[in-house]
Amino acid sequence: MTFTQNFTAVGDNLALSAVVALIPILYFFWALAIKRMKGYLAGLSTLAIALVIAIVAYKMPAEMAFMSASQGAVYGILPIGWIIITSVFLYKLTVKTGQFDIIRTSVVSITEDRRLQALLVAFSFGAFLEGAAGFGAPVAISAALLVGLGFNPLYAAGLCLIANTAPVAFGAIGAPIIAMEGPTGVAATEISKMVGRQLPFLSVFIPFYLVLIMAGWKKTKEVMPAILVSGVAFALTQFFTSNFMGPELPDILSALVSLFALAIFLKFWKPKTIFRFSSEQELAATSTANKLKTQDVKHTGGQIFKAWSPFLLLTGIITLWGMPTIKLALTGHYEGANAILKAINSIGHALTFIPNVPLINNKIINSAGAPIPAIYKLEILGAAGTAILIAAILTKFIVGISWKNWLVTFGETINELKYPVITIAAVVGFAYVTNASGMSTTLGMTLAKTGSLLFPFFSPFLGWLGVFITGSDTSANLLFGNLQKITATSVGMDPVLALAANSSGGVTGKMISPQSIAVACAAVGLAGKESELFRFTIKHSFFLVIIVGILTFLQNGVLSWMIP
Repeated sequence: MTFTQNFTAVGDNLALSAVVALIPILYFFWALAIKRMKGYLAGLSTLAIALVIAIVAYKMPAEMAFMSASQGAVYGILPIGWIIITSVFLYKLTVKTGQFDIIRTSVVSITEDRRLQALLVAFSFGAFLEGAAGFGAPVAISAALLVGLGFNPLYAAGLCLIANTAPVAFGAIGAPIIAMEGPTGVAATEISKMVGRQLPFLSVFIPFYLVLIMAGWKKTKEVMPAILVSGVAFALTQFFTSNFMGPELPDILSALVSLFALAIFLKFWKPKTIFRFSSEQELAATSTANKLKTQDVKHTGGQIFKAWSPFLLLTGIITLWGMPTIKLALTGHYEGANAILKAINSIGHALTFIPNVPLINNKIINSAGAPIPAIYKLEILGAAGTAILIAAILTKFIVGISWKNWLVTFGETINELKYPVITIAAVVGFAYVTNASGMSTTLGMTLAKTGSLLFPFFSPFLGWLGVFITGSDTSANLLFGNLQKITATSVGMDPVLALAANSSGGVTGKMISPQSIAVACAAVGLAGKESELFRFTIKHSFFLVIIVGILTFLQNGVLSWMIP
């Protein structure tokens, strides 16, 4: 049995089909933003609605729809859920052993100001993790760090999701850009150059926007020098690396330059007032003893290094895991002569399972008449979560926790995250059903009908929609990249600009993606509060994608000299 995707399945009408395809998305918005449903209930019910529409309206065989959902659910558990479990576990180890108290003190020694801590941790450190690992690791780890520093959990999660806007297009060693080259035939280096002429504008703006959300205009002006150092250092490095070095390193190098530039700057410059949240102001006014105690705590360089070493190990191991040659070995695909990599390749091969998805592998036919492969991709050793677990194992020896308490903490982490993992599995399953049935392409084709005048503005909205549905800029680029190229050519728009717009627009959808919301809530202990976080981020997502739309519209006209 085969199933041929029909993008005008409802009444042989594209507009009517798009209205029907929108139902699961609109329902999900309603469930979280209005009904304030728990995340796992919203995810499971959205998946159920998508299955019904795929089967009834899009005429997809029921068994194929359910197998497609299973493919997404498996991907939601590994690698995404695995990253969340191991990230939170590593953080909990540092808390249980008292090392996080030292980390908190070391950050406070740079600055006690919450505005500047957000720039250091959510923006710069989060961007580094995005560049090295991608998926949920940057939001999970940086949000947990902010909570440990004393941030409100909802604020910490929301700020990290918004901060993650700047680096997503070049995340995971450039995966979103590199992935687009295959289906479109446009060189990744050319797409990288164009994205590097769009995102730096956002990268300069995001630090300012973060602080504005936190503190308001008056308090933002107080730290404008630090905001400029953080944003300009990141943006200039992002432009240079993306245009002259390719898509692999912009995030890692931009984040490091921004992090060190701000840390060094804060050695010579301090804000006139120290900003804390309103709940902390009262505490600071009534507890002088606690303030003096915090000031009197001094730690040696060795103690600080030991406390940070789990995250330094994490950074190093994740960076290694992301290197192309090592990644091949970890997944059992290395064919070189290096003896060490060959040994790793043997282990990676043994721990990599890529079985076909029954009933749907090469059984779904796309619009070009080509069968779509469907596999359960279980690369256990190559998963970023495994890299984080290795860091957690090494951390056991560094912090001196017993194996018994190590295992107890791991069990506690799994128990705490059971509902968030269900949420992630459900929403990724929903994404796969939407893609396999053709619903997402129906929506993309509808946006592409906006014409030569408006399509440049709406082009980033395709990427935004793709990331909202799939949770991944890489997946959104694979989903809509070729559609962007074909439509751009037909309306007289430069295809490279349209492809870049898909990726740049996609980054603004990351903060409202169901799986990103679930990841962030899981990391800060807000399981079941996904609706609150969604309500926090949705307005910022719309605002930022409109900015990218306006920029793309201008680059298609008066700023066309910016296109490489």
